[in-house]
Amino acid sequence: MAIGALTPPDAPNEAVLEYPDNRLLIDLCGEFDRNLAHIEHKFSIQIARRGNQLSLLGEEDAVAQAESVLNALYLRLEAGRGLETGDIDGEIRMGGSGTGTGAQGGDQLEMFKGGRVEIKTRKKLVEPRTEAQKAYVKSLYENELGFGIGPAGTGKTYLAVAVGVNLFIEGKVDKIILSRPAVEAGERLGFLPGDMKDKVDPFMQPLYDALSDFLPGKQVTKLIEDKKIEIAPLAFMRGRTLSNAFVVLDEAQNATSMQMKMFLTRLGKGSRMVVTGDRTQIDLQRGVTSGLHEAERLLKGINKIAFNYFTAKDVVRHPLVAKIIEAYEADDG
Repeated sequence: MAIGALTPPDAPNEAVLEYPDNRLLIDLCGEFDRNLAHIEHKFSIQIARRGNQLSLLGEEDAVAQAESVLNALYLRLEAGRGLETGDIDGEIRMGGSGTGTGAQGGDQLEMFKGGRVEIKTRKKLVEPRTEAQKAYVKSLYENELGFGIGPAGTGKTYLAVAVGVNLFIEGKVDKIILSRPAVEAGERLGFLPGDMKDKVDPFMQPLYDALSDFLPGKQVTKLIEDKKIEIAPLAFMRGRTLSNAFVVLDEAQNATSMQMKMFLTRLGKGSRMVVTGDRTQIDLQRGVTSGLHEAERLLKGINKIAFNYFTAKDVVRHPLVAKIIEAYEADDG
């Protein structure tokens, strides 16, 4: 049965939510109404329970947001999922737009016990299409630092962003940070028109594209405004400590050794990092060592650092892309 929302005309800042299943409503409220108290505190509103209805009182925007969160949490309970404080925070962070069926707590790795693996995001379920991709996704949940190395079209960055969005929705991280070296800009960056955002956005576009597959456009914009999602060139990471964040460095083959060391040492408490790159597409000047190549050499064998490799067999773009990659690999050999 659908969730009903009744707004009395003489009380514009009140919303009355009606839930058909009283048992689920009890779970929604929590022991001693602690879940309601948590939501009241987050949105600075008042919530009163009357039978199978909840009355929300407060500022209009806050009431509307809390209504969305409560409805999303109820849908989660209808789907048979549990409800913990982290789940509530995740829905609050997403504005109540989660599907209510994502993994929770330590359950992310449960998906790997069966044959089918699905990463739940706001807009779609993302499924690894090859064994290498499945192993890669598993390693991103298991390890604090993971590398994805292989040719274009193998889903290295796409899957990493999907995992980041999933962990963000579930409240496991507070923000998502996506970065890549703006090597193509070189010294010409200052001559490009517009402010710094206008200058670097063209080089960040693939990361925006990945996000737009998993989150509604308006939500992406709002999360960027709130700095819950950051998309920035690698140089902007200097001097920062990235805590409670899911951080992706894309096109890492174009990071110098010093840049790579700088990036990896930004890892803070509660964070996870993913580094992706293609060793065959290095755009650095001749004689400059790729930071990806050096990191691969120095960090292999360290616990909680995983290296995952892809080949042309893992390409999930147009079938011709795999044949093109194989042709170039054969020629290099």
